[in-house]
Amino acid sequence: MATRDEMARSFGAAASTYESGRPEYPADAVRWMLAPIAAADTSIRVADVGAGTGKLTRVLETLGAQTVAIDPDPGMLAALHQELPAIPTFVGAAEQLPLPDASVDAVVLGQAWHWVDVPVASREVGRVLRSGGVLGLIWNLRDDSVDWVAQMTEIMHGSNAEIMMAEGGPTVDTPFDGIEKKTWEWMRPMTRSSLLDMVRSRSYFITADDTERVRVEAELGTLFDRIGAVGEASVDLPYLTHAFRAVRM
Repeated sequence: MATRDEMARSFGAAASTYESGRPEYPADAVRWMLAPIAAADTSIRVADVGAGTGKLTRVLETLGAQTVAIDPDPGMLAALHQELPAIPTFVGAAEQLPLPDASVDAVVLGQAWHWVDVPVASREVGRVLRSGGVLGLIWNLRDDSVDWVAQMTEIMHGSNAEIMMAEGGPTVDTPFDGIEKKTWEWMRPMTRSSLLDMVRSRSYFITADDTERVRVEAELGTLFDRIGAVGEASVDLPYLTHAFRAVRM
């Protein structure tokens, strides 16, 4: 089985699948993360860390933020640059950000904080944030309270993010004091093809051996037949978007 670090840095090998398989972030959730520092007449400076293919970056751009995208994987940044050529991109991680001190109003991470060394990343994010700046953390997770969704998760294994959320959610360290949370419920229409892309974009699947990949796809195929995800037929996959925000002291 792959190590945690290998899994964290595996996504570039499946960048196109990640882009098609992963959901977008609700704009209301992103707006809520930025609310403590947002002003109607000011464009805020935001670093999207662990930006991947730009799922969160696109929402930030739509909201008018001046955004830079940072990711440890050049393959993911290349995919982001292809779709968002005007966004500056940098190789880096939450524990070592290529930004000056107090240079941004917000640092946000989508589907990424569960990979970091929390004390080190908190200090480094605090370094690049201005006083009163915001750390925003957000995850799109499938709603496993729905029976067939829980069966899908069992077949393809729960993610590190799902384990973290079940254990109480993310934590932050100095210079942040406390963290707020809000959750959004929504549905994502998906075909069999997009469901498989979602599965194939997960670190467990990317780093699994061929035998395990065949098993996962075969068992999911049986499940998808049962729920009617056949051909171009669409099914609604329920999602919970968990957003968190912490203000730099």
